[in-house]
Amino acid sequence: MTGAEIVIRCLREQGVSVVFGYPGATNLALYDALCRDHGIRHILTAHEQGACHAADGYARVTGKPGVCMATSGPGATNLVTGIATAMMDSVPLVAITCNVSVNAIGKDSFQEVDIFGITLPITKHNFLVKDIADLPGALIRAFHIAGSGRRGPVLVDIAKDVTQAEMSEADFKTLCKKAEGRSRKEELSGQQEGNPETFWECLGTAERPVILTGGGAVWADAEEEIAALAEYMDAPVCETLMGKGAYPGSGRRYLGMVGQHGTKAANTALRESDCILALGVRFSERVTGGADGWISKAKICQIDLDPAEINKNVRVTAWIKGDIKECLKGFDERLPKGEHVEWMERMRELREQDREEGLRLFDPGSGNSLCGSYLAMLIDRITAGNAILSTDVGQHQMWMARNYRVTKPHHFLTSGGLGTMGYGLPAAIGASLACPGESVINVTGDGCFRMNMNELSTVARYGLPVIDIVFDNHALGLVHQWQHMFCEDRFYETELPSGPDYVRIAEAMGIPGYRVRTKAEAEKVFRMAFSAKGPAVIVCELHTEDSLWTSDSVGRV
Repeated sequence: MTGAEIVIRCLREQGVSVVFGYPGATNLALYDALCRDHGIRHILTAHEQGACHAADGYARVTGKPGVCMATSGPGATNLVTGIATAMMDSVPLVAITCNVSVNAIGKDSFQEVDIFGITLPITKHNFLVKDIADLPGALIRAFHIAGSGRRGPVLVDIAKDVTQAEMSEADFKTLCKKAEGRSRKEELSGQQEGNPETFWECLGTAERPVILTGGGAVWADAEEEIAALAEYMDAPVCETLMGKGAYPGSGRRYLGMVGQHGTKAANTALRESDCILALGVRFSERVTGGADGWISKAKICQIDLDPAEINKNVRVTAWIKGDIKECLKGFDERLPKGEHVEWMERMRELREQDREEGLRLFDPGSGNSLCGSYLAMLIDRITAGNAILSTDVGQHQMWMARNYRVTKPHHFLTSGGLGTMGYGLPAAIGASLACPGESVINVTGDGCFRMNMNELSTVARYGLPVIDIVFDNHALGLVHQWQHMFCEDRFYETELPSGPDYVRIAEAMGIPGYRVRTKAEAEKVFRMAFSAKGPAVIVCELHTEDSLWTSDSVGRV
C-alpha cells in the first residue's frame, strides 16, 4: 500500500468519518486515495482556515479529535489560526499537511514552508514524516496525544514522496501494533495527586460554598456528577465562558457566567463565598481581573487534569490532579450532606433579579427597537437552550454567553482563549455535520461575519441547516465601544457605515436571507427560520451605541 493509502486507512481505524480540507499539489495523492475510500466523507471548505475551525467545531461537539487536511506552503499556514484557537481552548485536533519531497526540503522550493517549526508553540506535539516507516506510528500517536490527557491539536506534516512510497501489509500491521503498544503505556493511571484530605475537609466545612465549572468540566463529561454534587452540598453553580453546559442553564442552582461580563448573581456568589470548588478552570484574567488575591474571603479547591494549571494564576488552598468525573465519584463518602438555607435563598434572589431585569426588555412599554440583550434572550426563549450555539468574538459573544442558558455540554462553541474573529460559521458547519438533525445557530457580528462569510458557500454546497444571525451595528462594536471609553470618541477605523448587503450575499449563495429591525420582526423571522430546518442568514439591525457593559454596571449586558 502507498503512504497515502496508509493515511486514509489509519483515519478509518481511528474512527474518523468526516475530514475537512482543501486539495493541492503536495497532498494530491491523499485526495486520490480518499476518493477511492467510501468510508470517510470529505468536506471541501472555502478556505483552509475554515477547514480547521470546522474540524474544531466537530471535535467540541463529539468529544473526538477533528481532522483537517491542507497542502504545503499557504495551505498549511492558513491552518495556523485554527490550530492556535484549538490549543488555547484544549480542543482535540489532528491537522495533516503535506510538504515538498524530502530532497527538496530546506531548499526554498515552491510552496515550501516549515510548518513543523511554525506551529511548535501552538500544538501539543508535531510530527515531520520523511520515511514511510514512520507514518503509521505518527498517525496513531497523533490521535492518542490529541485526545488524551488535556486535549489539544497535533500536526502531522508528511513529505510528498512519502505519500507515494509503498509498504507491505505485514510491515504496516507490525508498525501499528508497536505504536498502539506505546500509546497504551502512556495511558493516564487512576492515581490522583494533590492533597485530597485537605480538599474534602475544606468543602465539608464550607458554609457558603460555590461550584465553578470551566472548560475542563465540559470535556470531562461530568455533568451528572456535578449536578448531584451541587444538590448534595446544597451549593449554587457558576460557570466560566468555556464551562457553559457543564451544569444546565435551566437548573435551579444555576447563577450564570462569572467574570468581566458575567452576571451579578455569579460574581456576587464568588465575592461572598467562603469556599470555591473550581472544576477544570484556568482562572484567566477575564475571570480574576489579573489579580492573585481577587477572592480574599474564599478558600479555593481545584480539580484539574493538567497540574500546570494548579497555582498558575491564583493560589489555591487544596487541589487534586485528575479527571474530574473520576475525582467526583463517591463524593458522598467523603463529604457530610450540606444544608445552606440562607445562602441558597440569597443566591436565588440574586438570580431572579438578574433574570427580571432582562425580561423587562420583553415588556410592551420597553420599545420595539432591537438591542443585543433582547436578541440573546429571544434566542434562548425560542430554543429553550437546546440548540447547538456557536459564536464569534465581541459584544454579541458576551451577550449570548450571559443570556443564553446552555442546557447540555458540548452545545456552546466559541473561541475563548484566542478570541478568534471568524470562528463561528465554520465551527457551526463542523457541529452540523457532527450532529445531523440538530438545530445549529451561529451568532456573529458584522465585523466577524465579513472575515469568514465565504463559508456560506460550504453551507450551500452541502445543504447544511446552519442559521447565521448577524448582529449588525455597522461597527467593530467592542473596539468602537473602547474608543468611546478610553479614546475620547476618536472612532478610528471601527465604523462600517456602508458595509456589504449580507442578505443579498446570502441569496447569491442560494441561502434565504432576512433583515429585521424591530422586536416584532425578529421574533417572527426567528421562529419561522428555526422551524424551517434549513440554512438562513438573518441580519439584525442594531444601534452602534448599543454597548456591552461589565457586570459592575447597572443593568444587563
